[in-house]
Amino acid sequence: MSRTQEKITKTTTKHYIGIDVGKQHLDVYIHPGGTALRVNNNAAGIRKLVLHCKGLTVQLVGLEATGIYHRLVHETLHDAGMPVAVINPFRSRTFADSMGLLAKTDTIDAQMLAQFAERMQPEASVPPLHAVKNLRELHTARRQALKEAGDLKRQLHTTEHPIARKQIQARIKMVDGHRRILDKEISQIVSDDREMKRKYAILTSIPGIGTVTATTMLADLAELGQANAKEIAALAGVAPMNWDSGAKRGNRMIRGGRQSVRNSLYMCAVCCSGKSSSLGVFYRNLIQRGKNPKVALTAVMRKLVVLANTLVTEDRLWQPSCP
Repeated sequence: MSRTQEKITKTTTKHYIGIDVGKQHLDVYIHPGGTALRVNNNAAGIRKLVLHCKGLTVQLVGLEATGIYHRLVHETLHDAGMPVAVINPFRSRTFADSMGLLAKTDTIDAQMLAQFAERMQPEASVPPLHAVKNLRELHTARRQALKEAGDLKRQLHTTEHPIARKQIQARIKMVDGHRRILDKEISQIVSDDREMKRKYAILTSIPGIGTVTATTMLADLAELGQANAKEIAALAGVAPMNWDSGAKRGNRMIRGGRQSVRNSLYMCAVCCSGKSSSLGVFYRNLIQRGKNPKVALTAVMRKLVVLANTLVTEDRLWQPSCP
């Protein structure tokens, strides 16, 4: 092979990169080529990785999702022009098992992420905006505060000693105060962001969707207004999935999706089911046709998220009748 041919081959080879994320380090595997390296999980280490990848035709980077630890590398690689797919570790581990690779090391995990990116072609994602990241963190803290308050209230019902009861009551009061501060900060973030404020107005114009559900969707369903009806239902975890095998036709069921969004939509659906609105009528019609109440509620949840997605896409408020 001539030097010219060799140069053309090098520049046109499509590379897939797998990154196993740790708190201190990033284990990187470049496929094809089999290059493995480790860099620090900080700005300097990630710059070193970007320089190492310079000159490669990076088709896709498979990045392990690990809470906050993958955020910096996701943002830096995206800014460097590399498409990055954030992959659930369970999916990549299941992929490795299907390949017959039972051993597990950081290097092996990085290699599996690179091969997963090549074979499964997951969709690249854009890092969330700063306001969305803050909203997510505040909503996570709010959910934790509500759970803690619920646990404490249940504990209070089974406690008789006056000192223990007094301390539990003080902790409940403290948690409620934290929750109110979080609610105020969430409201401020939405008000300060023009696009988010408009989406919030659209969502809360829909009967049944309140403040908490609207901000939850803004935080955990960033694809709202950018996906089609089937995609947004699947992302929210309310899309019916087939469960068939051979001649068997099983009941359709919902799987996956964003749990926080699904939980919020469930409460909205319960609220709508007893009202005289179109969604309430829709729910009762399903019940009259013999549908299980949970199935009917799921159908209401799906209608809600699809309606919200449509209105955000069209940038208009809900109206009792179509304009």
